[in-house]
Amino acid sequence: MTEKKPSGAPAWVDPDDAPELTEAFFDRAEIRQGEKVVRKGRPRSTNPKKLVSVRLDQDVLDGWRDTGPGWQGRINDALRNALRRAG
Repeated sequence: MTEKKPSGAPAWVDPDDAPELTEAFFDRAEIRQGEKVVRKGRPRSTNPKKLVSVRLDQDVLDGWRDTGPGWQGRINDALRNALRRAG
């Protein structure tokens, strides 16, 4: 007959043996506020953008893209200004 292995609480671990808290540790850490997990990345806007589909002439699209990064935001600003002028 085989002998039953003892079970119970794991052996005590010295807190001085804990791993070092490195930048990599914090990069993988889960951030919480109470019980809620706080998402990493940009904060949520109070006025979030909506995804839409718009058909534009190729030369218009190329022109805006040629203005560099942020071209979609600049289109948004131009449309907002046009709306103000029209109203």
